[in-house]
Amino acid sequence: MRLIGVADTTFARFDMAAAAIDELKKTGTGFRIVRRTVPGIKDLPVACKKLLEEDKCDIAIALGMPGAQEIDRMCAHEASTGLIRAQLLTSKHIIEVFVHEGEAKDDKELAWLAERRAREHAVNAYDILFRPERLEKMAGTGQRQGFADAGRIG
Repeated sequence: MRLIGVADTTFARFDMAAAAIDELKKTGTGFRIVRRTVPGIKDLPVACKKLLEEDKCDIAIALGMPGAQEIDRMCAHEASTGLIRAQLLTSKHIIEVFVHEGEAKDDKELAWLAERRAREHAVNAYDILFRPERLEKMAGTGQRQGFADAGRIG
């Protein structure tokens, strides 16, 4: 039985973990989910590292919603850097799923984007573990999680 770790924050304005977990359950079987909730996005790297090392998860999904201010963008960058380091230290994937408040024109679109991006990345995490050939078939196709795909060029 594989383990999928899901880390989210109380700072987010949408329960992205609930959407990701729901999508994982719809996508397939053969795994169990371990969820950890932390206060903010800068807490996600250690939460994910603990999921991977202490809880023995095979992969982790880090879900966060940075605000729209410059300080929030800086904190998101720091969290992202921490997530990359945690991946390198554990040799396991952490799928970063951030939705910046400034990406949407209003709260309704922000909720839609958070849910869609969380669900699409949950499928990506499942595919990494169980269906890597599905990702290989999509290589170079301009996939985007949340908004419309960009499409292939050339």
